[in-house]
Parts: sequence; structure tokens; C-alpha cells
Amino acid sequence: MKQPILEIKDLAVSFDTYAGEVQAVRGVSFSLAPGETLAIVGESGCGKSVSMQTIMGLLPSPPSRIKSGQILYEGVDLVTKTDKEMEAYRGKEFSMVFQDSMTSLNPTMRVGRQICEGIIKHQHVSREQAKEIAIDMLRKVGLPNPEQCYRRYPHTMSGGMRQRVMIAMALCCHPKILFADEPTTALDVTMQAQILDLMNDLKKTTGTAIVLVTHDLGVVAQMADRISVMYAGKIVESGTADQIFYNPRHPYTWGLLGSMPSVAQSTNNAKSELMSIPGSPPDLFAPPKGCAFAARCPYAMTACQKVDAETFTADDGHMVRCWLMDSRAPAVTPPVGRAAVRGKEAKA
Repeated sequence: MKQPILEIKDLAVSFDTYAGEVQAVRGVSFSLAPGETLAIVGESGCGKSVSMQTIMGLLPSPPSRIKSGQILYEGVDLVTKTDKEMEAYRGKEFSMVFQDSMTSLNPTMRVGRQICEGIIKHQHVSREQAKEIAIDMLRKVGLPNPEQCYRRYPHTMSGGMRQRVMIAMALCCHPKILFADEPTTALDVTMQAQILDLMNDLKKTTGTAIVLVTHDLGVVAQMADRISVMYAGKIVESGTADQIFYNPRHPYTWGLLGSMPSVAQSTNNAKSELMSIPGSPPDLFAPPKGCAFAARCPYAMTACQKVDAETFTADDGHMVRCWLMDSRAPAVTPPVGRAAVRGKEAKA
């Protein structure tokens, strides 16, 4: 395995509010290799976006606060960097495609000027040179007539065009890591496919590593090399895409996969119901003492209510945070595998 370009070790992030401390991220660890796509999946509010924005140094402090952990980028701990020092990393070493392109772009500035700001700052070129680089990047992301797009305002563009502009802006300084936070949200199915194809093509041509934040497992199936499943501020399962789709071991992962319609279901004459996860995620003002998923888990044991699970190794690189993995736990038959999500037949 390649030497990781990014390593997150036991990261904990809280928000200090008038009502008390919100423990948004509670001991998250993962790594990212050069040229790899890592997908972080989970329900809304599980800490995915907060983790990414913390790595980027975008969360204001206060109210946010890094309680513990390290963010190692090429061996350098970014937690120790000031906001001024982080400016040298943002845009140049790593960039982010935000969830809502309409609110992420400045509506009072032409698209070209917004792209050129980062190019001039990090590449130290003239405005004319920056314009050439920006137009070339708009062309690479597939926008028709990039010279005209360069002069347009965001509100005159469709959602898909704005999202391509966001990707062009993020990639114009050739970052080593691209954080994509729900990059296909609010786009129609055809445009989603185009954006995903674009990101895959750019990864192949530029070698940029991608961290994809999403709750859409269909998107994950097309993009990810490895997957980390988050719940209530913690990673409860992680492994390769095949390990998670073909051999999921955590009940929460079973629920996520079971809630997705598959090709097999759509072509099968027999009726089958999608799974659902009962209940709601826990309140992170006061996280439960034991496993955060225990109240919603049909397989929960007494130990789950009292003590948070250890991290067990299910396979090479496949980590699971669940007491069902303990040798003393009763045998449980997991739901039928959801390999059809990846458009493949289930493995025996």
C-alpha cells in the first residue's frame, strides 16, 4: 500500500453552544493514499462534513473546538497551524467542492474572476495568465464555450454548470486532495452521472486523491476505492468497497445497504420490501454511554447499552466497531448481501 498522504488520528471536534457542548466528531481515524477515492457515508448529522471542514481549517473557533487528535498531511500536523498558515494549504494542497454551488459562489462576481483569485494567490502569475488557466480548466470540466462561461454570473448558469465551475475552481491549482461534500446534491440523475464521470476522469488524468462525503450509496458504488461508515460522530466500519458492499459486518451498514433498491429487486417478479432503520440518531449534546446505535439496533445486547464497542478486524483492512464481532457474542445471520447496488452478482 502507498504511503498515506493524509492521516487523521483520533480526531474529536465539539461546538460550544448556549445549550451546551455538541460532540460532533468523537474520535475519528482514517487515512488516504495518493490517487485514492475514500467515501465517507452516513446519515445527516453524523459528522461527515464537520470532519472535512475541520481538516480544511474552515470552522470558526469559537464555537468549534478541536478537543483531541492529529491531522497529518504529508507528515505535518495541521492542528498546530494558524489560520494564516492554513491559507498556504487551502486551494493549493487540497481543495473542496461544497454541497450547494449556488451559495458557495459569490453572486456579485463573474465566474472567471472567482476562479482567478486562487490561481493568482497560489501560482503567482499575472491576471492574463490566470485567465488562460481558468478558461482551460473550464474547458477540461466540459463546459461549452468556456470563454463565455468565464464572463458569466453564477445565477445565469444551471445547477450542473455551477457544479462544474466549483470543480474547476477546486482543481485549478492542481491540489493533491479534493474534498467533495455531496457534489451531486440537488442535481438530476443525468447531471449526477456526468459530474461523477468528470471526477473519475480528472482523478485518472491528474492523480488527485478524493474524499467523497455522501449518503448516496449509488454514488459511492461508482466512485469509491475504500469506504468509511460514520454514525453519531464515529466511524463504525471501514474497508474496501468490495468488503463493505459484499461483506458488511455492522448492523448500521446492513441498514444503509438494505434501504437502497437494487437491480435484482427491480428485475425480480417477487415482491420485496426495502429495509428501514427505526428511530433517530442520538442527541450529540449527551451521547449515550454505550454504543450509539444500540437503541436502534435489533441485535443489541446488554453490553451494547453499557460499553462502547472495541474495534475488531474482520478481514485485511476491514475494521468493525461492534460487539457482534466479539467471540463471545451470539451468532447472527446478516441480511442478504446487497451486491446488486454495485451492479454485480453477489459473491458466494
